[in-house]
Amino acid sequence: MQSTDFRPYSNISKRRTRVERSERPTRHFPGQAARKWKGNVVPVETSDLVKRRYSTRFTSFPQEFKDEWPPVPAVPSLPSQYAQNLPPSLQTGQGRTASASSGPVSVDLAALRDPNFKPEKYVSKVLSQASEQEIREYQNSLQKMRNRTSVDLQQNVYKNRTQFIKISKEAEKLKGEMRTLRGLMSELKANTTALKQDTTELGPSSQMSTFDPMSIATRKQANRSSVADLTAMWNTQLQALWKNVEGSQKFLPAVPGRHVIRDSPHWVELNAATWKSRRAMHMFLLNDHLLVASRKKRRMNSSAGATSGNQKQQPVPSKLVAERCWPLTDIEMVDLSSGLSPVGTAGAKREREHVVNAINIRVGQESFTYRNDKMDEKVSLLLTFRKAADELRKVLRAETEDGGRIRDSINYFAARDPVLFKQPYLMETLTESMSKDRPHVLIEVDGKQQNFRWVENQIDELDIQIALQGFEDAISRIEKMRKIVKGMKGNVVAQDLLNLKIDERAGKLAHLITRQLVDAHSYLNATMRNVSWLARLGFEGRAREAYLEARSGVIGKRTR
Repeated sequence: MQSTDFRPYSNISKRRTRVERSERPTRHFPGQAARKWKGNVVPVETSDLVKRRYSTRFTSFPQEFKDEWPPVPAVPSLPSQYAQNLPPSLQTGQGRTASASSGPVSVDLAALRDPNFKPEKYVSKVLSQASEQEIREYQNSLQKMRNRTSVDLQQNVYKNRTQFIKISKEAEKLKGEMRTLRGLMSELKANTTALKQDTTELGPSSQMSTFDPMSIATRKQANRSSVADLTAMWNTQLQALWKNVEGSQKFLPAVPGRHVIRDSPHWVELNAATWKSRRAMHMFLLNDHLLVASRKKRRMNSSAGATSGNQKQQPVPSKLVAERCWPLTDIEMVDLSSGLSPVGTAGAKREREHVVNAINIRVGQESFTYRNDKMDEKVSLLLTFRKAADELRKVLRAETEDGGRIRDSINYFAARDPVLFKQPYLMETLTESMSKDRPHVLIEVDGKQQNFRWVENQIDELDIQIALQGFEDAISRIEKMRKIVKGMKGNVVAQDLLNLKIDERAGKLAHLITRQLVDAHSYLNATMRNVSWLARLGFEGRAREAYLEARSGVIGKRTR
């Protein structure tokens, strides 16, 4: 059998079909090759040739291949004359070809923070070779960064606002402290100036005499004056003030303890707007008030005033008239020279000359300016005024505290017990004890001073023990309080008040013990204990009557 074709067919129908197909006219297409098959020309497709080429396999490496050969060298860089014609992304090596292998395009924060940032150039450089998906991802990254930056900016604004408020409060507090420090420095300067002037006036001889033992003894002996002598001296000073200053008694009536501290003459009232002098003034500083009097000329008779031409003119006499008077707690005295700068213009220098020895007195919304020719007089008045004002504040504070103690002691103690209202004389005595001239009542207990609030606590504890029927503890507390009352001397009000309260509790306690005695009179130990308690409270007669009455009742029942 002759087999000339390279594609044998086992099916006759297929062979017939191939024969019939071979009888058709042959068509040649571009890219096709022709071959003979059984005397006919058959076209060969290009895909068959490509498949044959791709299906070539090598079963083993060439013999000349060696593992130790070096890797393939890198592609050399282009010459400069050819690289200039390439786009910037390819010149720097950061183009799309390099970024495609490294992943999505990332946001460069350093480039965005650059003050010379140019958006168009940056976008053309980074996204020139990017795909649509990468551009969207880059846009989303920018949006997220923008949101994060906005949140950070808002948080920074809130943080800066909080810090600004805190700093403002600290600055305000520091401003107040500096104002206080400025005032203290002014006082220190005034005190130093006054001490320096006093030292200059005294001289070295007086300074040496200060250390003389005889002078110290003499000074101590002079200071040993009684309260009566001091009060008499104050009354004499106040009467002299009424006599020398017209209308002063209307402002300063007689009050116990009121006295003159300093007499300061040669003051001139100034106009605060023009700094011109108005009238001569005289100041009197008391322990609780400041009196300002004006000096007026007295009227002279024509006969007495007529003198001969060769006689010298006599000075016109004057008198003091009270103009203003203020409590020390309502005024503020300020040294005007403390607020002036050492240098300035001619107007500032002229103003400094007017107010260098001037003071300003502020009373509510009003303000008064006074000037003295002597610096020493101004400084002394300022120091004395501040000292007197401080002492007056301390006295008023002490009186307020004493009044609070009195209200917390007798008045509070009496108001809580309704039984006191049945004693009119005792309530009148308590009302008189509330006056500020009398000190608050103190009780000495175990070497310590206690007020009536401590006694009230003891009474409360006694009431609790009576309610719980702790008879032994209650009787011991009553005995202790009675000893305390006996130890009080010179205070009849407190003794009457405490005796009233103790007797009331003792009667209540005796009533409970008596009822218990009647209920348990047939038991020897209980009867002895109850009778002993009543005897300690001072109710022996009640114990005897209750016991006999209980026994009589039992005997009467049994005899029937």
